Amino acid sequence: MCHEDISVSSVTTKQLSAALWRLYHRSQRPFPFTNSGNLPYDDPAFSTRMLVEHLDESHAAASRTAVEREAQIGWMTAKLGLTAVSTLLDVTCGPGLYAIPFAKQGVQVTGIDFAPAAIAHARELAEKEGARGLSFIQQDIRQMELPANHFDAAILLYGQLAVMTKDEAQAVLSAIVKALKPNGRLLLEMLHPDHVDKSDSNWWYTDDTGLWGDAPFLHLGERFWDADERVSIERYHILHLDSGQMDEIELCDQLYEPDEMREMMKKAGMGKTAVFPAWGELSLYDAGEWIVYIGEKKQSTIN
Repeated sequence: MCHEDISVSSVTTKQLSAALWRLYHRSQRPFPFTNSGNLPYDDPAFSTRMLVEHLDESHAAASRTAVEREAQIGWMTAKLGLTAVSTLLDVTCGPGLYAIPFAKQGVQVTGIDFAPAAIAHARELAEKEGARGLSFIQQDIRQMELPANHFDAAILLYGQLAVMTKDEAQAVLSAIVKALKPNGRLLLEMLHPDHVDKSDSNWWYTDDTGLWGDAPFLHLGERFWDADERVSIERYHILHLDSGQMDEIELCDQLYEPDEMREMMKKAGMGKTAVFPAWGELSLYDAGEWIVYIGEKKQSTIN
């Protein structure tokens, strides 16, 4: 892309210079979860830009396509035993792309997400589609306060449990299980540890507008593998060329082996957990990258 007529003020030049020196002096290897470990979904501007990606049917980088979601919803309905009188908790529900189809089957759905644009879109879409029995809550799932023994089932998709520390993940699982009825089921989608890139790498690109802003920016990306903690860390430095401002964002993915995840589900109050590599061979473009866990709450769990 060519920008022949861009003029840069002396103030911006100084800010760009300062940003580049910050980049030069950056830590060589970041520690896991020192900078939240997740994308800034709760930032209104970022949330609005991310919503565009969620709704873009030309790729599946943010949300799966409608055809794949339809297949998943049918599979989940059967595995979770959902009926027209069931109650479902959709944790990290995003813009309601799963919650609303479930609701149109008659399921009573509560969706939770901390992205303001996603929640606003979910509410608008539910009204537009005439979907009933839905409620959407804008909240960080680490602060969930849910009624005990209320839901027949819960879902937590696209590996979102992995972007928090193990202690936080365990607390979230416990909160979800507490909200399930006895024998209620939790479906959890996590990255398959054998399919995660464990090499260090870096990349860069420029664009006029996109996920990181509405003006020209330079994206500098790095990936690190922490073998001791079994965490993949991506660090992005986003240099905004019109202002000289630089944002630093880190995205962590904590990997879990199936036995470890089963143990966490058990500790949260699950009696048994079934494991389905590759979505039980469901026809998804990236099915092999995922493992689905379905746990059933013990009747004797005390809340």
